[in-house]
Amino acid sequence: MPYWMFPLFLSLVPPEWEENLRDMKTVVAYYKGQWIPADQLCWPIDDLGFTLGATVVERLRTFQSKVFRMEDHLQRLRRSLDILGWNAEKIYPEVETAIEALLEQNALCIDPGDDWTIVALVTPGRTPDAANPTICVTCCPLEFANWASQFQSGIDAVIVDTHQVPANCWPAELKCRSRIHFYLADRQANAQVPGAKAILLDQDGTIGEATTANVVAYFADQGFVTPSRSKVLPGVSQQVLFELADSLEIPRSECDLTPQELSQADELFFTSTSVCLLPVVRLDQNPIGQGTPGAVYKKMLATWSSLVGVDIAAQANQFAKRGSKN
Repeated sequence: MPYWMFPLFLSLVPPEWEENLRDMKTVVAYYKGQWIPADQLCWPIDDLGFTLGATVVERLRTFQSKVFRMEDHLQRLRRSLDILGWNAEKIYPEVETAIEALLEQNALCIDPGDDWTIVALVTPGRTPDAANPTICVTCCPLEFANWASQFQSGIDAVIVDTHQVPANCWPAELKCRSRIHFYLADRQANAQVPGAKAILLDQDGTIGEATTANVVAYFADQGFVTPSRSKVLPGVSQQVLFELADSLEIPRSECDLTPQELSQADELFFTSTSVCLLPVVRLDQNPIGQGTPGAVYKKMLATWSSLVGVDIAAQANQFAKRGSKN
């Protein structure tokens, strides 16, 4: 049966058949204008996305099987394309159309109540001008097991020696896959504290970002404080947190933070697409606040859950042991 017929077929089968059909259905991905089994994805070794790391990327997630903040992610993707001088007018709508179709194409694979991650990748192909870009959009179940327990326990963070890439190499707002500095940073963090996430400094020695998240501090007398978004990758989830803060009349601001100032925060958070919001309870092996997830974190996570209509922590725990079928 052609992949495009599965959504129609699903609407015709008895509900009791659906779970067995999910076991049979193969996840499909969009690749170079076609829908193919995701496990058959492969990249030519001479693609500049591989040889030079010239890959623009956006990672999205769903809530209740609907893509969350799709327009925000796509606008950030478009900005990355513009920075690289690639043909955004051609590439942007193709990525948008593929994302919109992806969940429908994979409807048989998604369990009710579960949510998935979506990854859009664009490379220039074999030529620097990206005249024939490689465009891929794929998806898979969120790996809740990687962070489900951290909603309650919190996580460790370590400020490492590895710094963010300076703006005269590429601007912070370019979301790309050239991330060897992130790899080195997390290696250093884990050597000091197993399981810890790294926080990088910028070239001025002030707080930048984590390897997979934006850093947001909370001070009782200031509200939320984050490094200037002109110096880090603008976070979609960071913006969601700030909008929720505005709705609760909690002050927020952007400024340079020294490591010492960050260590004095009453609470500390990581924001990112997959996890939404996680509490950092220890920084450089010293407790933040009481060393446990604080009241502001719990309030913001509950508010976020209300926004999306999903208990974020409960869902993660429910699907953390999803078994081998996915």
